[in-house]
Amino acid sequence: MSEKLSETGRKTMLAPLLEAGWTLDDKRDAICRTFEFENFIAAFGWMTKVAIYAEKWNHHPEWRNVYKTVEVVLTTHDVEGLSALDVKLARKMEQLAA
Repeated sequence: MSEKLSETGRKTMLAPLLEAGWTLDDKRDAICRTFEFENFIAAFGWMTKVAIYAEKWNHHPEWRNVYKTVEVVLTTHDVEGLSALDVKLARKMEQLAA
């Protein structure tokens, strides 16, 4: 089972993601980002790649796809907030989107 990020972990692990365009959700302990791609096929292809990691790590994003944009929210429901799994998946999303 995951553990909620400590204050130190939040500062060190979230800082690079916030610099990359992620934001803190103001309604709950989660991070959000909207990815924009060239077209629907590119967006859906990226989601498919992310889905493979999400399934492998048993950590699934909340996301919404409209044409070439994908809105993502990451949080760990088991700990009612952010965990290292959210950071890990966000980093992978960044890598796959590059």
